[in-house]
Amino acid sequence: MTKVTVYCASSPDAPKPFIDAAFELGRLAAERGWATVSGAGTLGLMGAVVAGTLSAGGTAIGVIPQFMVDRGWANLDMTELITVDTMAQRKQLLADLADGVIALPGGIGTLDELMDLLTRCQLGMYDRPVVILNINGFYDHLLAHLRHTDDCSMMRHLDLPGDLWRVASTPAEALDIIAAENACRH
Repeated sequence: MTKVTVYCASSPDAPKPFIDAAFELGRLAAERGWATVSGAGTLGLMGAVVAGTLSAGGTAIGVIPQFMVDRGWANLDMTELITVDTMAQRKQLLADLADGVIALPGGIGTLDELMDLLTRCQLGMYDRPVVILNINGFYDHLLAHLRHTDDCSMMRHLDLPGDLWRVASTPAEALDIIAAENACRH
């Protein structure tokens, strides 16, 4: 079964278009027979990905540190809940479980996960597709900054986007990119 990890916000105050996109991403992944892998939160985009996945009869896998479970933050609706000790273990497992990663809008935690994974990509330690789902231009400034970083020779003069990540504007497009890149890898 194809698994797609989704990085995203767990904020209950996330804008509705972002919540709707997260739900749609989960639903569309499940309709393809794919499992979603997330940080196992109940609120915000994270909860919406899980709800969308389950609404279409899909498998929702969550990875969460024990301290978050102890605080009551674990989404008990998950099909499978994997508990780890640290945030570093969570990031590692979120990436390693998946056939590709999609970053929806999010805050510091989402950016941490995304930057950690892109670093691994640049070092040749991760070769699966990474898609930045740029709903309503949420990531425009980050993408411009990454291009600026490359222009200043702080990266390896990459084809951006392209070498490390792809950019999509809809959940369906993001899933199509994952499918196409995985088809080329196999």
